[in-house]
Amino acid sequence: MMKGDTVHALVLTGFGLNCDIETAYAFELAGAVSERVHINTLISGEVSLADYDILVFDGGFSWGDDHGAGVLEAVRLKSNIGDALCRFVEEGKLIMGICNGFQALVNLGLLPGFDGDYKARRVALTFNDCGNFRDAWVTLLGDIDSPCVFTKGITSLELPVRHGEGKFCASPEDIERLIEQQQVVFQYATPSGEFAEGRFPHNPNGSVNDIAGICDPTGRIFGLMPHPEAYNHWTNHPDWTRSKALMKRQGQSIRLEPTTGIRIFKNAVDYIRGNRSRFSVLRY
Repeated sequence: MMKGDTVHALVLTGFGLNCDIETAYAFELAGAVSERVHINTLISGEVSLADYDILVFDGGFSWGDDHGAGVLEAVRLKSNIGDALCRFVEEGKLIMGICNGFQALVNLGLLPGFDGDYKARRVALTFNDCGNFRDAWVTLLGDIDSPCVFTKGITSLELPVRHGEGKFCASPEDIERLIEQQQVVFQYATPSGEFAEGRFPHNPNGSVNDIAGICDPTGRIFGLMPHPEAYNHWTNHPDWTRSKALMKRQGQSIRLEPTTGIRIFKNAVDYIRGNRSRFSVLRY
């Protein structure tokens, strides 16, 4: 591989984030060089955001979800490296937020990014309608025409959710705009492939319009509540033993291609490799 093809992903860690190892591993499987970087190290300048191609706000319970999920993480980063985050976006690089990371992105204003505004807070992720924490696998339908870099070619998949504040809310006007601009990337669905239409447990939190993930208008900033990094091997799926038995009966061999979870990360890595010339700042 040419030196210039190396893709560097920064995965945040510290202060209650607990999915950093899985997330870094997922990016390694996708072909990137990933580094877990403590939030304080990034804020202090010991590590420069400019040296990376992809920034990941991973899952967990940052600051114990005090004052709301992702709120303090957003305030801490915006107050200290807000300008660096904006430059990162301007340079054409990628940002991903998973679960608690998605909550941080909307609190930062990096999503939905209407009209190139990456500072205004327009949407929210709040307490589940069911009133408790949900830990389950869900079915998702993807918008094939979405500009989202991370989800190209993915029309449906199953992923686990692990959250207590995953209900996506916004004004009716902003919901309509998200839909019109095809920024709604994933929606909760039934196992048979129909939209959940708010029905529990298929929609695990009561999200408006079954919204499970959105992107900015460029498709380079992406947030979702389900955990793609938790589906990094086919045996992660709760039905893997049944699938293995079925394939054995049908004389099929176990498929070893990347899971749909890893495909999300690989799409990001492939995008970076194919768009180096567009970046204002390159790392070689």
